[in-house]
Amino acid sequence: MKDIKIDPFAEYMRQEDPDRRKLAHAWYTGIGLQAVDRLETSAYLQQTARDNIEGKITLAEANDLITRYYEEYPKHDVDRYKEADLVSARIAAILSEEAFVFSVPQIIGIHARLFEGIYDHAGKLREYNISKKEWVLNGESVTYGDAQNLMDMLAYDINEEKKYRYPFSNICDIIPHLAAFVSNLWQIHAFAEGNTRTTAVFFIKYLRSMGFPVTNDIFAENAWYFRNALVRANYTDWTKGIRATTEYLELFLKNLLAGEKNELKNRYLHIQWNNEKQDIENSKQDIGITKQDIELPDGLSGKTKKNIITLFSRFGFEQYFGRTDVMETLSLTASPASALISKMLSYKLIVPISGYGKGKYIFKYGS
Repeated sequence: MKDIKIDPFAEYMRQEDPDRRKLAHAWYTGIGLQAVDRLETSAYLQQTARDNIEGKITLAEANDLITRYYEEYPKHDVDRYKEADLVSARIAAILSEEAFVFSVPQIIGIHARLFEGIYDHAGKLREYNISKKEWVLNGESVTYGDAQNLMDMLAYDINEEKKYRYPFSNICDIIPHLAAFVSNLWQIHAFAEGNTRTTAVFFIKYLRSMGFPVTNDIFAENAWYFRNALVRANYTDWTKGIRATTEYLELFLKNLLAGEKNELKNRYLHIQWNNEKQDIENSKQDIGITKQDIELPDGLSGKTKKNIITLFSRFGFEQYFGRTDVMETLSLTASPASALISKMLSYKLIVPISGYGKGKYIFKYGS
């Protein structure tokens, strides 16, 4: 699932009815945030959302319908849609509520509410250390918080933020601090799964509690960019001349809060970008990595090359995929799709990537 570019509820956001606009933004954000884990919502979810926006059912009824749908049809596309549908509806509900307390129990409670019945550890701090291979880091991982100190780290970041007094000046003056706060909070990675979606919902609620009208579509349309920006804000490798930077996150927040139109391209976040392309500031030039950049080695059959090119034309260097995606894109059954993935791995055209579910891969940058 790529970051959403076409708003399925745009017609409601243009209406004068503020309640419909608010609900449309909430649903759109909930659906868009599933892109951080490349999850897709079903047609049933989107129709249920429309019924809610149009006033045919309440948000509570919408959530109940979606929950009962998967209880009654547990084998109906569960792996593909269940988590995305349930979590999208729950995000919409949370974002439609005014209640919020800037606290550690609040962020833990958001995780519990989003993932109840989906993860056994919903609302529980992780008990083991983790690492996740990141595309933007060429397969390296951010160093996340130690499992033994997660509660202390959460409390420290929340308490330090409470002490901070934001200046009443130009909004762009406070964006570096906001970027540092949310990136530090995310780096803790307090939960085994679902950290980015939980952090995003908590952050949106926090910004709204400060008076910011965060009802635009930046999170919905750029969810994976948001996650990759958080990654780059928390990774340093002095041996390779790479330092942690919030510059990408600040561009995101300038679009979100100041109405700027900065170009948010995932490829700009890759650690090799500045070494291989022109300065990122020169965004008006056509400096992007094109779909034709992949180089195929000798030894592959014509059919295999054609299939790989088709996959690359869809996913490029920025989108990860699994066997189901290969099957759908190329109209293959499971066995040929698995064989193609194995062949691409053997030629080092793709690399496995963790943190997005089992069996996910991405085309190797510069392969």
